[in-house]
Parts: sequence; C-alpha cells; structure tokens
Amino acid sequence: MNLLAIEEFKQANAELTSRIGERAAGLRTRIDAAAKAAGRDPAEVHLIAVTKFFAAATAAAAVQAGLKDLGENRVQELVPKQEALLAMGLEPRWHLIGTLQRNKVKYILGRTHLIHSVDSLHLLHEISKRSQNAGLETSVLLQLNPAEEESKHGFSPSGFAAAAKEALKLPALKFRGLMAMAPLVEAPEETLPYFRLSNELYQEFCFIHNSQLPGQPLPDVLSLGMSQDFEQAIACGSTHVRIGSA
Repeated sequence: MNLLAIEEFKQANAELTSRIGERAAGLRTRIDAAAKAAGRDPAEVHLIAVTKFFAAATAAAAVQAGLKDLGENRVQELVPKQEALLAMGLEPRWHLIGTLQRNKVKYILGRTHLIHSVDSLHLLHEISKRSQNAGLETSVLLQLNPAEEESKHGFSPSGFAAAAKEALKLPALKFRGLMAMAPLVEAPEETLPYFRLSNELYQEFCFIHNSQLPGQPLPDVLSLGMSQDFEQAIACGSTHVRIGSA
C-alpha cells in the first residue's frame, strides 16, 4: 500500500478510530480505578484489544486509536491481519490468545509478542523444537484451567507444579508467566476464587522458575480477565486484560 492509499484509508477509517478511542479511554479509566482500589500501580496493567472476527480495517483503527496490543484467537486470522497492517505501516504487538494446534506452530513462530495459550507439554515441546531449529526464542504463557472444566484446555492446579518443572527444562522458550480464564458465572464476583487461585499458582511458578533458572528474569505476566470480569482480575493481580466485546 503506497503512502497516498494509506492516507486515504486513515481518513475513511477516522470515525471508527474515534469510536474505538472513546471506548478504550473509558476502559482505561476503569482499569486504572480497579488497580488503584487494589493498591496497585495502574501502569502495571496492560490492555489487549481482542480483534478476533473483526476485519483488518477495524484492527487498524484500534492501533490508530492508540491501542498497541492486539489479541487474536486463531493463527489463520492473525497472520493475514498482521500482514495487512504491516502494509499500512502499522506494527502492534500481537498476542495469540486462543487454542494453538501443534500443526499450526510453524506458521506463527516469530510473529507474536506473546503466546498466551500454551496448554500442554506436547505443545511446549513442539514450540521449543521449532523455535530452536529456527534460531528463535519464543515468549509463552502456560495456560491454566483453574476450575478444571472438561470443556477448556490448560494445566490443572493439581498437576501444575510438576508440569512447570518439566516445561522449564525446554530450550528456546521464554516463560513470561500464566494465563487463565474463569468459568462462566452469573456475577463477576464469582470469578474471584479462580483468579485468586491463578495468582497463587503464578507465585508458585515464579518460585519454581527462580529455583531452576537462577539469575534469569522472573515471569512478569499474569493474563486474567475479559470484558465481563477484568476488574475482578485486576484485584487478583492480573497484568494483562483481554478485552473484546467492551
């Protein structure tokens, strides 16, 4: 896309950019208030705009509105969207937040700021092997299943410590922390036990990481909370909230 085409696109997208910017500002106000209520620095909490199912033009409008982190659920959506935004001169930090199949790993390596949804040792081995072969270090989060729901992927609380110790032996991976989703509940406050448990496991992961990899930077990401429960997640230590519908 040439400079003239990019400028024409930006003008056509101005209304959408403004609308997203207004919503993002309102969300940022709520995020900051939740952080302060929990005695935390609001700067610790990062907003990931979830652009799944939206066109590249909407993702571009989000970036133009000042959102620097975009979240996608599927590799086959992230890759073309990333290329479309690159053609516009836009380079947000891309987060893969949905289930990653092992046969899709080769398509995503080197394209993400962070993969949130690493839900098994089998997947970790695949990412590690392909990253090592490509001379890359891939940043990942281990995905928890705090309610041990059969319909969701992730490490169970009971088996987490053993899995973490095995995971930290793998090369070419940078373990940034944990990600979790609370079960669907009627009231946002009902998510608190699951978010608190996720924070406890995050603290345990930091301890295990320090024991096995002394001298290396500790994990610094706890990815909890979506549109309906991000304030409760922040109260429980979330550093990254994944906001789509709001």
